Amino acid sequence: MIDTTVFQDKKAAYYTLGCKLNFSETSSIGKLLKEAGVRTVRPGEVADICVVNTCSVTEVADKKCRQAIHRLVKEHPGAFVVVTGCYAQLKPDQVAAIEGVDLVLGAEQKGNLLDFLGNLEKRVHGEAITTPMKDIRAFAPSCERGDRTRYFLKVQDGCDYFCSYCTIPFARGRSRNGSIADMVKQAQEVAAEGGKEIVITGVNTGDFGKSTGECFFDLVKALDAVEGIERYRISSIEPNLLTDEMIEYVAASRRFMPHFHIPLQSGCDEVLRLMRRRYDTALFARKIQHVKACMPDAFIGVDVIVGTRGELPEYFEEAYRFIDGLDISQLHVFSYSERPGTQALKIEPVVPAEVKHERSQRLLALSEEKLRDFYARHIGREAVVLMEHAKPGVVMHGFTDNYIRVELEQDNRLDNQLLRVRLGDFNEDGTALKGIRL
Repeated sequence: MIDTTVFQDKKAAYYTLGCKLNFSETSSIGKLLKEAGVRTVRPGEVADICVVNTCSVTEVADKKCRQAIHRLVKEHPGAFVVVTGCYAQLKPDQVAAIEGVDLVLGAEQKGNLLDFLGNLEKRVHGEAITTPMKDIRAFAPSCERGDRTRYFLKVQDGCDYFCSYCTIPFARGRSRNGSIADMVKQAQEVAAEGGKEIVITGVNTGDFGKSTGECFFDLVKALDAVEGIERYRISSIEPNLLTDEMIEYVAASRRFMPHFHIPLQSGCDEVLRLMRRRYDTALFARKIQHVKACMPDAFIGVDVIVGTRGELPEYFEEAYRFIDGLDISQLHVFSYSERPGTQALKIEPVVPAEVKHERSQRLLALSEEKLRDFYARHIGREAVVLMEHAKPGVVMHGFTDNYIRVELEQDNRLDNQLLRVRLGDFNEDGTALKGIRL
């Protein structure tokens, strides 16, 4: 039995890097500590506990994690510093060696955090505890919103794909999931709390069902039947797992939004082969065309990696032309980063850093053009916006069903409210449309 008196009057600071799945898991840790009596630190206060949830998708991500840890150690002197997430899982010794870190928390140990924090007053700084990092088998559920408006429902974890450039299967383990019944129960709890939107998250979300003999499409249909939830979004789904049947179902659904995030990674078939992806450009193009045929105004975000080993100049130009021809809304562009232990390290030639940067900038410019065109097509239309929680001094915003960011005048009474607006012109920096309440 844990003595929770040690946590009374304690304050915690949280910092999350990486994907929506990490945000969901950080929120679950926050809920665990809150139930034990720990409150979130307020601006200007020094925390007693710092939790850093890390990402390791690239070397840049690793660097950002180290910088975040150093910053929190400096901002909260004397705090018990907990580091978890993919970087901690892949390189626990490296993380433990960072000055100020007290606990490196393995993926399967997050539920035991209170046990490790039980001796909060007795620990010795400079002697970081590293919890078990291997044998990642259990599925740890989470459905939280933290200080956000939308909830993030983790339905799946791990990955069986082993793409040549990726270490996520080593950090997260094999594909596994909770049951449909458990996911539905969590959605019902969100509805009871007044939540209106749930983002479905996972490492390889569409692979849901490996542990339970179920499938992602059945999960989608079961969640769609939950009363009280107004909106669902699928955070990311592999193109080979996004079936035509599912696209057509989302198009007919009132609750599932016309919003897809579909990883492409490269628009060149030869590079896709080197990456060991499970589709080609023809399949990807068909999926985009089918989404647009069923939902002409759907928002489609696409992940692209530039500068992978073996990406010859002609391969990149082929990829650029393919992406330019897609009817998509936005690109998420990543520069390839060497990951120890991956098969990609055997591929030649290596793309120089300056070439990767130039290719990345070209794709980012293309993304800005596509996003602006997508927004511009909707100016003057009416839409329903779910307003997000706004921090003091920050312009209030929300999103339409097809993920257009809309700004309105500050009014905290609108938090978590669905408003009908007319979409006006772009804001000053071109990142959102101005909303006019109807």
